[in-house]
Amino acid sequence: MNASEIRYLIEEAQEHLVNELLPFWTTRMTDTEYGGFITHFDKDGKDTGEDEKSLIAQTRCLYTISSAHRAGYGEGKYADMAKHGADFLIDRMWDKEYGGFYWMMDRRGNLKKDHKIIYGQSFAIYSLSEYTLATGDSRGVEYAAKVFDLIQKYCVDSMYGGYWEMFHRNWNLCGPGSQGGDRKTLDVHMHLMEAFTTLYECTRKEVHRRKLLEIINILIKRIIHPLYKTGIPQFYEDWTVAPQIKFDIIWGWDRFSEEGQKGNATDNTCFGHNAELAWLMIHALQILNMDPHIYSDLFMTIFDHTEKNGIDREYGGVFVEGPHSGGVYDMEKEFWQQAEVMTGMLDAAILFGDNKYLDAYKNVHRFVFDKMINKGVGEWYPLLSRQGRPVWTHMGHSWKINYHTVRAMIQSINRLQKIADEPDTLIS
Repeated sequence: MNASEIRYLIEEAQEHLVNELLPFWTTRMTDTEYGGFITHFDKDGKDTGEDEKSLIAQTRCLYTISSAHRAGYGEGKYADMAKHGADFLIDRMWDKEYGGFYWMMDRRGNLKKDHKIIYGQSFAIYSLSEYTLATGDSRGVEYAAKVFDLIQKYCVDSMYGGYWEMFHRNWNLCGPGSQGGDRKTLDVHMHLMEAFTTLYECTRKEVHRRKLLEIINILIKRIIHPLYKTGIPQFYEDWTVAPQIKFDIIWGWDRFSEEGQKGNATDNTCFGHNAELAWLMIHALQILNMDPHIYSDLFMTIFDHTEKNGIDREYGGVFVEGPHSGGVYDMEKEFWQQAEVMTGMLDAAILFGDNKYLDAYKNVHRFVFDKMINKGVGEWYPLLSRQGRPVWTHMGHSWKINYHTVRAMIQSINRLQKIADEPDTLIS
């Protein structure tokens, strides 16, 4: 890839971020009547009227607008939007009796589901820490630290390590099976790493550092496949592999069959998660002032598995998932996997100086810009066929939101600029 190609990719991403993607959300998501963010939009970007405000969507919107402000976008206006979101989260979604954030409110801020789901709590830590880093408002890190402390108090498995994930309002563990009380997941532990990274970046407290190092070790020793270094989705308490099932309270797994269990339930790995896990871990190590090259073999194995098996060289883009040993089960294209693989492939290119990762990035970038962006609307389609035809067309709901898309553009621009500034390593 030559210098002019890199410049074109930067300009294309910048144009999309500034003139399409951010305006899509900033012109329609602020709920001026009830507070917080409106997050449900149809294919044309029109409010669907869905009467819910989920913890996932509210925290991800807060993260998105805070991170955009922190990255220098919005000319200061995004700080006010971020405060608007933080106010709703703290004033309406915080459980004043038991602590932690409720799972679901209606639009007016009335309680709908009072469970404490650690997936959602992790995004509260992540977004509120980012909010403080972006704006200086100390309420963010105050509540992020409160959630961290609650997770350490109620959710740690002191026998086998890691964290339990599904709780009732009073922090009693949910039952087994579809209630999720007997499961541990890659998804939650990865996002706790993500959250602890930003919390530690914000506080620099030793306890946050230690817990970040601990969860990195859990991911490497327990959750990554011992041979193929791919992510394993679900486990029982003792870290034996569990079939990947759908939980009663769903957080993003809407592509399951009616039976509630995936095919190949104990031998499937997600290309998007693997790339996301790797680049988030690289970022965590950098925040810890540790050299990511100490895990070079691990990162290269993860990135190579994604590059070899996950990239569709015929139609472009990233497949959904396949077996640990290689190959593909699901050839459709989900929006968030494209986003995470873009960031991951650029990190791989920077870490290892190999143009094959830049080529993989360019493949996915081209698929996103040619097929996945809803032209004239500005956001990405949630799901496409392998060939790039829309399967689902909504622009936003409780877990299809702006966090992956906006973050991918901000992070990709930063990494492409780094490559452009150090041309001897990668640019021909």
